Amino acid sequence: MKKKNFELNEEPAKYFNLEDRTLKYAKDTLAFLKKVNRSIENQEFIKQLARSSSSVGANYIEANNYLGKKDFAHRIGICKKEAKESGYWLKLIDIDNKKEDILGMHQSLLKETNELVLIFAAILRKVKP
Repeated sequence: MKKKNFELNEEPAKYFNLEDRTLKYAKDTLAFLKKVNRSIENQEFIKQLARSSSSVGANYIEANNYLGKKDFAHRIGICKKEAKESGYWLKLIDIDNKKEDILGMHQSLLKETNELVLIFAAILRKVKP
């Protein structure tokens, strides 16, 4: 079976659900951060995670408004990088393991982070020669 190549002239609407997904990811991350312990150790991790998680979607929107194949690939690469960075900050944040809702949110965000990284990596493989 022959793989279908990613075409840059395809309608961006085909990938619109990823815009929604990255927006939900940013909102879910912010909701999680509101429940996280505001210890001195967590302060910088909270700020960094808020920035990187929201940057994933912002850069994906920019990618959908690409100026050319190189620009699209560059923006998708940034999306992947920001998602990976979000995973790093998520792993560093000290969470209260006794609170099941926070623990569940944390695990869910780690899973979604990993899935987003894999999605952007797959897009990059299809776009790059």
